[in-house]
Amino acid sequence: MAGRIVVQNGMLKNIDGPPAPLFLASTNPGAYTTCRTGGEGSCIMLWERHLLRLAQSLSILAEAIPHLYPVKPRPGSTWDDAIRPLVQSSLEAGIPKALEGRKDGEELSITTLVCGDSTSSKPHKPYDVYVHISSYIPSSISGGAQLAIVGPGREIASSKFSEWVRTRQSLEKFRPPLVTELLLSNDGDRILEGSITNFFVVCYQTFALSPIDF
Repeated sequence: MAGRIVVQNGMLKNIDGPPAPLFLASTNPGAYTTCRTGGEGSCIMLWERHLLRLAQSLSILAEAIPHLYPVKPRPGSTWDDAIRPLVQSSLEAGIPKALEGRKDGEELSITTLVCGDSTSSKPHKPYDVYVHISSYIPSSISGGAQLAIVGPGREIASSKFSEWVRTRQSLEKFRPPLVTELLLSNDGDRILEGSITNFFVVCYQTFALSPIDF
C-alpha cells in the first residue's frame, strides 16, 4: 500500500499518515494495541484477544490515571461494550482502503488507540478511537537475537499505554551497534520483558569435547 491510513471515530482522516510509533507518540496518550492480518489481508490474527486486551488496558489506566478517562462505561456495561462499536466502525472505514493498495506478499499492521476526551465538548462521544493501518511484510528470523539490558521497566506495565512509545524512543538512544533487542530490567538482574517483544528464551549451550581435543 502506498501510504499509512489513519481513521478517527469511523471517519477516514489521513491516507498518508506517519509511521505507527510516531503516530502514537504525537497523539493524546491512551490505551492501544497492535496486531496484523494473515492470509494476505483476509483476516485479522487473534483479533478478539487484542480487543479484550485493549479493554483491559482501558480499565487499568482509568483506575491508575483517572483524568485520562473521565467518563466511565455506563453502569452494567464494560469497557469492551463501550469501545467495540467505535473500533469496529473505524476498522470498516480503513481496512477496505488499505486493501486497495496492498501488494502481493504484504499484510496489514493495525494499531488501535483509544483516548479519553478530557473536555465536556463531546459528552455524547467521550472517547476518541484511532485506527492506524500500514503495510507489513512478514519476515523469518534466523539465528538468535543480539541483546542488551536497559532500564527501568515500564510504568503501569500491566496495561498497553501509548506513553511507553515515547519512553522506548529515549531508550533506543542507548542501543549499542548490532543489538537487535533491548531487555528491560529495574536492577540489571531480573529481566522483565523486551522493549519490542514480550516473550523471549535464553538458551545456554554446552560443548562436549572429544578426547582428541585434549
